Amino acid sequence: MTMRALLALTLMCSAALAQAAVQTREIPYQDADGNRLVGYYAYDDAIEGKRPGIVVVHEWWGLNDYAKRRARDLAALGYNALAIDMYGDGKQTEHPADAKAFMTAAMKDPKAAERRFDAGLELLKLQPNTNKHQLGAVGYCFGGKVALDAARRGEKLDGVVSFHAPLGTQTPARPGVVRADILVEHGAADTLVTEQQVEAFKAEMDAAKVNYQFVSIPGAKHGFSNPDSDRMGHGEHGGPDIAYNKAADESSWADMQAFFKKVFK
Repeated sequence: MTMRALLALTLMCSAALAQAAVQTREIPYQDADGNRLVGYYAYDDAIEGKRPGIVVVHEWWGLNDYAKRRARDLAALGYNALAIDMYGDGKQTEHPADAKAFMTAAMKDPKAAERRFDAGLELLKLQPNTNKHQLGAVGYCFGGKVALDAARRGEKLDGVVSFHAPLGTQTPARPGVVRADILVEHGAADTLVTEQQVEAFKAEMDAAKVNYQFVSIPGAKHGFSNPDSDRMGHGEHGGPDIAYNKAADESSWADMQAFFKKVFK
């Protein structure tokens, strides 16, 4: 191969890689109550045609870099991903007291929280390359509860995945209501979720005849999927009992990939 041909091939490969890059943008939107929200949209522009859409719901820290990174990770897998805003104005913090206040305010009115989730889901469906008939949700910590509650009330979702989520609810699932398959990735060493809550959740799902999987990961604490958990959980502000676990992060992500491949087939 001549030097000129080799150079041409290199340029072609570089161009192909550039074309396959994940694209992102922030999208302002509002919920039905007129609150200003900010979505972070990620997709692979090298994929032609429509593809499944997945909503990403942030931890109690708010719409931070971690939630956005997960949206990009999902886009790299071939999905349209939208990290939604449950607090308003893209609000975020690293202080546990602020996070608790933000979360409490967001969940004070469950119906308002539903409307915020719905606004994000509708925004994802509006994106031109989203397949409106193949939709899912992924949530972390607080966001996992939001995603599970969306499944409980019968949102039109094919699949819902929660990572280290609180499992209790004021609106338990009922037979014939839940449309989504559910995957729960839970840390067996999570001190923020009791064994009684785990058993109550399983009993709730069984009673409602939900198609669900519950994965309990040995040694994993709350926040196991977020590399920032070590810093934010034991920092100067006296954060909660959370810790990153690389093995749990990787295994739960692999479980999620297999789950969505199945529900979107």
